[in-house]
Amino acid sequence: MVIEWFHPGLIYIFGAFLIPVLKGKRRLKQAYLLLLPVIAFINLLLMSKGVLLSEGKTWFLSFLGYELTLGRIDRLSMVFAYVFVIASFCMILYAIHIKENWQHVAAFLYVGSTLGVVFAGDLFTLFFFWEIMAWASLFLIWYRKTKAAYGAGFRYIMVHSFGGVCLLAGVLIHLQNGGSIAFDSFTWGIGSEYLGAYLIFLAFIINAAVPPLGAWLADAYPEASVTGAVFLTAFTTKSAIYVLIRGFPGVEVLIWLGAIMAVYGVIFAVLENDIRRLLAYHIISQVGYMVCGVGMGVFGTAAGEMAINGSAAHAFCHILYKAVLFMGMGAIIEVTGRSKLTELGGIYKYMPITFWLYMIGAFSISGFPLFNGFVSKTMIVTASGMWNYAFIWLMLEGASIGTFLHTGLKLPWGAWFARKEPVCEAREPPKNMLAAMGITAFLCTLLGVYPKILYDILPYPVDYVPYAAGHVVAMSQLLLFTFVAFWLLRGMLHGTPTISLDTDWFYRIPGKWLIRFCEGPLMAFANYIDRNVMKMAGFFVWVSKNPFAALRIKGREVRLKVEKPVATSERAAEYDRDLEAVKKRQPAEEPMVRLNIGTAMLLVLLFIALYLIAMLIHGWLIR
Repeated sequence: MVIEWFHPGLIYIFGAFLIPVLKGKRRLKQAYLLLLPVIAFINLLLMSKGVLLSEGKTWFLSFLGYELTLGRIDRLSMVFAYVFVIASFCMILYAIHIKENWQHVAAFLYVGSTLGVVFAGDLFTLFFFWEIMAWASLFLIWYRKTKAAYGAGFRYIMVHSFGGVCLLAGVLIHLQNGGSIAFDSFTWGIGSEYLGAYLIFLAFIINAAVPPLGAWLADAYPEASVTGAVFLTAFTTKSAIYVLIRGFPGVEVLIWLGAIMAVYGVIFAVLENDIRRLLAYHIISQVGYMVCGVGMGVFGTAAGEMAINGSAAHAFCHILYKAVLFMGMGAIIEVTGRSKLTELGGIYKYMPITFWLYMIGAFSISGFPLFNGFVSKTMIVTASGMWNYAFIWLMLEGASIGTFLHTGLKLPWGAWFARKEPVCEAREPPKNMLAAMGITAFLCTLLGVYPKILYDILPYPVDYVPYAAGHVVAMSQLLLFTFVAFWLLRGMLHGTPTISLDTDWFYRIPGKWLIRFCEGPLMAFANYIDRNVMKMAGFFVWVSKNPFAALRIKGREVRLKVEKPVATSERAAEYDRDLEAVKKRQPAEEPMVRLNIGTAMLLVLLFIALYLIAMLIHGWLIR
C-alpha cells in the first residue's frame, strides 16, 4: 500500500505519549526527542520533492454531515510547516536536559497541534487543533511552578478560552448563514450577515496579540519556564499570522492594527525592567509588521503579493531570531536566577559565548544587513511604499529604531555590562543550550547572507532584491544614528524597578473584585441558603415522623414564646426551662394518633385545594 501523505503534526502528537514510557532512560529519551522533529522534517522534504503529496487536499473525514479535511497542502502551509519543524528541533535541543517528562509532552503537543492548524483544510479541524494548542501551551507556563506563573497561566487560558468560544461561535454562525466548512478566505463587509466572519477574525487577532487584546502575551511569556518560554515565542502568534493570511488577506483594518502594534510594543519595551517581558513586547511589535503585511495583501496585485510574501518571510525569520533572544535571556535566568535589569550587569566575562550568540539574534531583529531580519522586514516596509502608505511606512521605520535601541542595545548592555563589577557569579549555560543557540543563530545568518533559500519557498514568486544599495545604505544609517544616540544617553536607559500597566488591567482588577466577591459575599450567601435549606429539609423529616405530635410540640413552643415576654420575672426562668424541654421532644417518641377516614379525606382535599390555588396563581403570573 502506497502512503500518499502523512500528517507531520501527528508525528509530534503520537510521539508525545511515548515520552513518559522512556522515564529513567535518559540517553534514549534524549535521542528520541531529537529524532521526532528530524522525522517530521524528512516528511516535509518528501512532500516538497513530490514523493508524498506536495499540493492539494487529503485525509478526509466525515463529521456531522460535513467533510473535514485534515491535510491541505500548498506553498503557504509548507513555508510555515518548515519553520515550525526547524524551530522545534532547536528548541527541543535547548530543553533536552529537562527531566520532567510531562513538560516535554506539553511541548510536543503544542508543536503538533500548531502543525494541525497549518494543514487544516476546514473550520472544525482548525478549531480542534486550535484548542489543543491553547491548552498544551498553558502547561509550559505552569511548569515554572511559581505563584506568578500560576496566575499568569490562569489569565492566559481565560483569554484563549474566550478566543476559542469566539472561533467556534463564528464557525457555527458562518455555517448557519450558508457559508462553507472549507477554511478559505472569508467575505468581508459591513452588516449582520458578516457576524460569523467578525467572530472568527476576533479569535485570530486575539492569538496574534493585537492590542488591546494582546496583553496576555507580555503577562504570560515572562512567567513561563526557561525552556517553555522559548517554545511560546514561536507557535501561537505565528500560527495566528498564518490563519490571518489564509482567511483575511487584504482586510484594510489590519494595516492600521499592525502598524499600531509595531509602535505599541516598542513603547512598552521602553518601560520594562524584566528581561523576558521586554522581549515579549518586541514579539508584539514584530508581529505587528506581519499583521500589517496581511492587511496590505490584496490578491492579484504586485504590492499585495509582496506584502504576503513579506509577512510569511518575516514570520519565518522572527521565529528563529526570537528563539535565539529568548534562549539567551533564558540562559541568564538559568545560571543566575535573576530576570531584572536592575539585578544584572557585569557578567560578560562569565558568559561571552552566550552574549555573542544573543547579539546575532539582536542584529537579526533589528534588521542589520547580512542577518535574516533585514531580508524579510524590508519586504513589508517596501510593500507599504508600493501602496503609498506614507504614514504606515514611517511608523514601521520608527519601530525599527526602537527595536534596535532596546533589544540590540539597552537589553544586552544592561544584562552583560552596565556595571564595573559583576553583580553575581555566573557561567555559561549547559552545552545543549549553547548548541541550540548556535544552530539557530547560524540559520539567522545563513538566511541573511543567502535569502534565496527562503524566497524560493514563499507563497508567491519573489521579485525583490534586499541588498539594493538604497536599502542597505538607508538601514545602515538608521542603525548607526540609533547606536550613537544610545551611547550618548546610555546612562538614562538603564532598567528601573517599575510595574507597567497594560490593557490587561481592565480585566485583572475587575477579575480580582469578582474573585473576592465570589469568595466573600457570594459564598456567604450560598452557605446561608445551604444551611437554611438543610434546616428546612430536616424540619420536614422531623415533622413526617409524627405530624400530629410535631404540630402539638410546635404549638406548645410557640405558646411559650408568646407568653414569656408578659410573664413575671419569677415565671420567666420557668418558661425558659419549659421551652428547652419542649425543644428536646421528638415527634417519633410521641404516641401516634390514628385518624378516622373522614379526617384523612378532609386533609387530602385540603392539600389538593392548596395545590390548585398554587397552580392558578402561577398561571396568572406568567400570563
